[in-house]
Amino acid sequence: MSAAPQTVYVGLGSNLDNPKQQLLRAFNELGELPHTELVARSSLYRSHPLGPADQPDYINAVACLRTSLEPLELLDALQAIEQAHRRVRVQHWGPRTLDLDILLYGERQIDQPRLQVPHPHMFERSFVLQPLSEIAADLRVAGHGPLSDLLAACEQLGLERIAD
Repeated sequence: MSAAPQTVYVGLGSNLDNPKQQLLRAFNELGELPHTELVARSSLYRSHPLGPADQPDYINAVACLRTSLEPLELLDALQAIEQAHRRVRVQHWGPRTLDLDILLYGERQIDQPRLQVPHPHMFERSFVLQPLSEIAADLRVAGHGPLSDLLAACEQLGLERIAD
C-alpha cells in the first residue's frame, strides 16, 4: 500500500443482466474498497458496442477514487468486483456483466503486462472521455494534454446520457 492517497479514475461498463443496476451496484462497491473513497461519479451513458455488433448497447460511466492501494492491488480489487458480478471473459470486446478499467492513476504512467496506465484506448472512446470530463473537466492527462482537447478530437457517435 502506498503512503500517499492517489486520485484514480475508473471506467465502468456493462451490457448484460440489467446494466444500469450493475453500474450502480459497482459504484457502491468501489466506495467500500479498503483504503479507498469514492469521490465522484459521472452520469450513466449508453453507447453502441465496440467489437462484435451482435450484442446489446453498453451502459458506461466513470468513477473518481482516492486510494492508498497500489495500482496492482487496486486492479486485483476491481477484478474481484467483476467476478462478484459474474464477469466471464469469453470474447475480446464481447458482452459482459461488468468491466472495470483503471483509466488514470494519479500522474503515473504504468506499462506492465497486467496494467497499462493511462488506459491505452481511452483517448479514442467518447464513452470514457465524456463521463470523465463530467467529473474532471479541468483534468490534464500526463503526456496527452487537457482532457477538453482529447474530448474535442474524439468522435461522439452514438453516445447518449441516460437517467440513473
